[in-house]
Amino acid sequence: MSGVQQRLATAVLAHPFRAATASIDEFAKEVGVSIASANRFAVGLGYRGYAQFRAELARAFESTLAPVERLRSGLAQVAANSAELMARSLDEDQRNVQRTREGLQVQGCERAVDLILGARRINTLGYGASAFLAGLMHHELDAYCRDVATLSQMPGPSHAARQIFKLGPQDLLIAIAMPRYSEDTLMLTRMAHERACKILVLTDQPTSPLVALADQVLLVHAAKQMSATSNAAALACIEALCAAVARRTPQAVERAQELARYVMPWLHMNKAGQRAAARRSDRPSSKTSQTGSSR
Repeated sequence: MSGVQQRLATAVLAHPFRAATASIDEFAKEVGVSIASANRFAVGLGYRGYAQFRAELARAFESTLAPVERLRSGLAQVAANSAELMARSLDEDQRNVQRTREGLQVQGCERAVDLILGARRINTLGYGASAFLAGLMHHELDAYCRDVATLSQMPGPSHAARQIFKLGPQDLLIAIAMPRYSEDTLMLTRMAHERACKILVLTDQPTSPLVALADQVLLVHAAKQMSATSNAAALACIEALCAAVARRTPQAVERAQELARYVMPWLHMNKAGQRAAARRSDRPSSKTSQTGSSR
């Protein structure tokens, strides 16, 4: 390469995302070369011109750039007011939830619940926005499963890896990944797979990088015009799955009632509620009553 072409190559390698998104005029100006030099650089690499080179470069960032393009398109649409914009967003979420519901398969749902109820230990995993979903999954399952933890609240992926190292064939990792997929989630899920840990994946499409690692996949439709993903459908799917787990958990009502008794001191109640709770705590349990009557 000539000196000018080497400068262009160095700039592309140093800032590939910028090279994929900037126009030829912008990038040539930033590098300090002419537009003709930028075109000759692309032709020298085997492309018809800089436009084709940039298009090929952009393909590597397709999943990253897609939400940006959807936002650009969404902002171009004229809306009367904020209420109309909010209504459109809610309509998108409703469609995602409906499509997720229509895609449910009996065998897959039963398998997901079997994995949860049969696991010795359960870890939930997700990063980015999915970290909050993983935390919610942990919170919902905690009432029905003996040993549940979320790796998303660890100080960092290396600490999560320490927990993954402890997993085995009797354990379950629930990995949640929506666009844009986190490399940390993918790497830790691979580690769990190497440990022969069972893996349940919640993701948006069959081409998600986590699908190949999963024992069972639940697909959640997550397309969103004004953001990277729809968390509403994922949230609804998590709550639905936990409801199915509760339905098949032995003595689910007793467990929930006992848990409510333990957390009651931290829950706000009005005076009527406090009096009712006091009466319930003074009332002997059904087992005690039965024992007493039998004697």
